[in-house]
Amino acid sequence: MNILYIGETKSSATAFHRAQALERLGNDVSFINPKNFINFNVNSKLKSFFHYHTGYTFLQSKIKYALKKELTQLQSKPDLVWVNSGELLGPVSMKALKTLNVPVVLYNNDDPTGGRDGNRFMSLLKAIRYYDLCAVLRVQNVAEYKQKGAQDVLRVLMSYDEIMHKPYVELSEIPEDMKSEVAFIGTWMKHENRDVFILELIKKGVPISIRGDHWNKSPYFEQLKAYWKGPAVYDRDYVAAIQGAKICLGFLSKGNRDLHTRRSVEVPFIGSLFCAERTSEHQEMYAEGVEAVFWSSAEECAALCLDLLQDPAKCEAIRLAGMQRVRKLQAGNEDIARLILNKTFNS
Repeated sequence: MNILYIGETKSSATAFHRAQALERLGNDVSFINPKNFINFNVNSKLKSFFHYHTGYTFLQSKIKYALKKELTQLQSKPDLVWVNSGELLGPVSMKALKTLNVPVVLYNNDDPTGGRDGNRFMSLLKAIRYYDLCAVLRVQNVAEYKQKGAQDVLRVLMSYDEIMHKPYVELSEIPEDMKSEVAFIGTWMKHENRDVFILELIKKGVPISIRGDHWNKSPYFEQLKAYWKGPAVYDRDYVAAIQGAKICLGFLSKGNRDLHTRRSVEVPFIGSLFCAERTSEHQEMYAEGVEAVFWSSAEECAALCLDLLQDPAKCEAIRLAGMQRVRKLQAGNEDIARLILNKTFNS
């Protein structure tokens, strides 16, 4: 099958990983990155801020013109158009895509109908009705997309990548500076209180390592600095940082209404023990205390981590059980892509 993939083409992006999964399933994939259409228009903080918060409304004519030009240069007609994110494509661009007379699917791993990002997804929400299928990652999105006119909506799990996140065969292959007792790998966020939570863990004696961007913006950075091991890591370094940790913490994005995240599947797949906030979805995905461990407070999290570190056999048993369970969930990029393709052509 020929698939036209409209999305990010940066090698570290999860969007690109999904495109590679489509190729591994035997499809021929060609790419259009719509960000290339607007680089000049968002090349300063002020311009970027303006267009982000106006839903790229004032760039729609430019994007449509550039997209139509790209479509005329395609080597062959696609059998399917897969749009990743879709925040830049409003109705005028979708009308151009629909002239191809093939199914157009949307995969968006954000929460466009949740309101956290203001008007960022304004153009996308106006274009929802043009997609033949919308793949969403939150239960609430299903009804909300339909209210926006979506023709068909499929709810899927967050996904890991079978190749990019493949574990190291031997722990000895992991660099020593990537190994840790307890790790959190992720970004500091202003309203998520991750820094406050981690400070509580530190006070209770949890040996934690932090990797991620923007932690220097935390008002508690001076207290956290000794535990911060560097900025965001990608590709095999990301795998090494997770697999090299005995326990990996999983925080949710409350603004995105998350009840599970990509870490919920990436961490067990890569091979660390997953220690995350207790939610209904986490408890559906993993047997608590057997395949993963969950907490409802920093105090409970600290007690779990310290107990597990003192009991290596228990820690290893849960880690291995989590690795087995996540593979049964069929939450890999290939699994999710196959599900979306089957729904598109067989429903």
